[in-house]
Amino acid sequence: MQLNGVAHIQLTVTDVARSKSFYAPLLELFEMKVLIDTDTYYYCIGSRTGIAISQVDEGKEGDRFDQRRVGLHHVCLRAREREHIDEIHAFAKELPGATVVRAPQEDGYAPGYYSLLLEDPDGIRIEVNHVPGRGHLKS
Repeated sequence: MQLNGVAHIQLTVTDVARSKSFYAPLLELFEMKVLIDTDTYYYCIGSRTGIAISQVDEGKEGDRFDQRRVGLHHVCLRAREREHIDEIHAFAKELPGATVVRAPQEDGYAPGYYSLLLEDPDGIRIEVNHVPGRGHLKS
């Protein structure tokens, strides 16, 4: 049985309002549409996936993401064109709460692999890459 991609990703953040200043413009750039927008939950869909942010439980607002702890390491989204990586980089440099961890560069993960790495206001890492053709994704 083969899966049909990733249906959605949900990230827990310390302050949904603050995180929306990062995610809302970024997801709009990706042509994703807002489906749910409350004080504690923000959910967008598009490009055959969904991305949600939700409020951390009370008492854990002081926590910060640590990619080396058990759980999520980072999220990697795939751009359709190599030029989009450079456009996202320019956009992210002006995005509230964004930290550009690594500017666009080529890596050896797959032929033509080109990516950048961002952090949201809680330090959750978001990579956006482009791989020509299907890369290692055969179906």
